[in-house]
Amino acid sequence: MFVVTELPNMSLSAKREALARIHGRYQRAGRPHKQRILDEFCATCGYHRKAALRLLNRPLRSEPPRRSGPKLIYDPVTVLPVLKAVWLASDQLCSKLLPAALPEWLEHYERRTAPLPEAFKKKLLGISPAQIDRLLRPVRVRHPRKGLSATRPGTLLRHTVPTRSGPPDTLRPGSVEADTVAHCDDSTEGDYVNSLTFTELFSGWTENRAVWNKSGEAVLAQLRELETTVPYTMQNFHTDNGGEFLNWALHRHLTGRPVKLPWTRSRAYRKNDNAHCEQKNWTHVRQLFGHDRFGHPELVPVMNDLYAQEWSQFTNHFKPTFKLVKREKRQGKTKRIYEAQPQTPYQRLLACPDIPEATKAKLRTAHALLDPFALKKNIELKLQKFFTVLGNLNREATMP
Repeated sequence: MFVVTELPNMSLSAKREALARIHGRYQRAGRPHKQRILDEFCATCGYHRKAALRLLNRPLRSEPPRRSGPKLIYDPVTVLPVLKAVWLASDQLCSKLLPAALPEWLEHYERRTAPLPEAFKKKLLGISPAQIDRLLRPVRVRHPRKGLSATRPGTLLRHTVPTRSGPPDTLRPGSVEADTVAHCDDSTEGDYVNSLTFTELFSGWTENRAVWNKSGEAVLAQLRELETTVPYTMQNFHTDNGGEFLNWALHRHLTGRPVKLPWTRSRAYRKNDNAHCEQKNWTHVRQLFGHDRFGHPELVPVMNDLYAQEWSQFTNHFKPTFKLVKREKRQGKTKRIYEAQPQTPYQRLLACPDIPEATKAKLRTAHALLDPFALKKNIELKLQKFFTVLGNLNREATMP
């Protein structure tokens, strides 16, 4: 008579080991001994008698069964290093935008590392957003991704500048929305740097500039400079109700030209009237500089050096965005329909028939000289320099 000690909560791997030990003995034993072996196996592993008989009577597997679910197509060991490098360098694009950016980013990745096998490259270019989310889930945990409104109403010109009637024109280039972002931390008291955001609605082309203390003259100077550098002609201009825009200096500039430029403003307390620009305040300003207080005018040229060069080239040439095509109302619910394939602002301007060929040629020439990985590296270096300067200025300001 043998004594069996039952092992509660036995793991699956331990059960497989027990089966492998007694399987051969069970096959060779006679009927009386098989009954004792079966009793021993059921008591040890906790199997039902019928389940144990099925396991002992069929051939023993040499390897564990294949896992359930779909076949593994993208091996994390080979795919994740490439996908992670592009995702981090592209400023952590979401999984719906990253597939649209991959074709061009992979070309520059191969130039910097080594050519990728064609079969591997073809498979990677066909990756789905859901698969990207699954592969990048552990990376996002290690690389995770606050603000006050400083808009003060410009009351003198509010009745002169009309509010926009109807939705904005996003079908032709030239419609521009503008807004400001305050780098004031938790207090709007005193003077500090502000970032201007200018967004063209057809392509999504966005330019940012820093100004000191939101003066009307400083905003006008940046607008004049932008009108000479952007690859489109401004057809109309839309702002919020802040005094940095609703002032006589900007009014004379926009309405005193030979062909008066249409100028509209948002309705009071309707932030969504300036939605195209408001969303860029987060992606193009806050994600870059954060929410710290920049209380030194010496920071303005350092910020503009980054905004006007690497940051503008990086966001407008290499970061695709979705564009809303139309809205449909179905049973009281609004359904938004977006482009099937997201594009960069550069790609949208090249495909637009309203942009002159000379402008497109300049854009192609400038684009051919750019490398997104080099731009990203330069952005990080300039940010490091900027926050070093900021730290030194803050320490000097607190010294007795």
